[in-house]
Amino acid sequence: MARLPRIAVPGIPLHLVQRGNNRQACFGAEEDFAAYAHWLGEYARKCRVAIHAWVFMTNHVHLLLTPQTMDGVSHLMQTLGRHYVRYFNHTYKRTGTLWEGRFKSCVIQAEDYLLLCQRYIELNPVRAGMVMSPDDYPWSSFRANGLGQPAKCWTPHEVYQRLGKTVTERAAAYRELFRGQLDATVLKQIRQASNQGMALGNDRFKQEIERLAGRRVVALKKGPKRKSVDREQAEILL
Repeated sequence: MARLPRIAVPGIPLHLVQRGNNRQACFGAEEDFAAYAHWLGEYARKCRVAIHAWVFMTNHVHLLLTPQTMDGVSHLMQTLGRHYVRYFNHTYKRTGTLWEGRFKSCVIQAEDYLLLCQRYIELNPVRAGMVMSPDDYPWSSFRANGLGQPAKCWTPHEVYQRLGKTVTERAAAYRELFRGQLDATVLKQIRQASNQGMALGNDRFKQEIERLAGRRVVALKKGPKRKSVDREQAEILL
């Protein structure tokens, strides 16, 4: 089955996931995280892509971003990938690929899902049992969104900015969102949409994205399972 083309619409947020090849580590030291963060910020600006949330895990990354052009995200990930893989291979005296094929992504309806997706991203280290609280993990956007600490690659989304009039108010309101757990249904929706390259939002949003992208953005429903046929029946059918 042919792969569906990725969806990237200027002005609409995108959740992106990129994993290490065969789940191998793509960060081996603090310097690696810092190098990736530096190039992410540099090339995001050049490619006109706003970064709202991120987390760099040992063997994969999550990004929540909004492109200003149709090809901005692709150019960002290609350029970032070339520089980081060259750096990583040189540092660890290795050759070959680092990332697992194409990155996966889904477009996000900002009003209903942007903050949910940010929480999903920033809670990754907590779900993995690496830290007790998201602010304990240095390589995510929580300290920017939840504590108001500046970050070079961070551009707060309009939905986030409406949480308060000041940096302090917005950060406090954002932290309140983390008092409750993410609903299991929401977790499943985010994962499925990202893995399948679909759209995350209400029906009206999905219809608009289908119109703009020119392809379906809802997963096809699975048909009923075919009943098994025993050998005698099979012989009759043949």
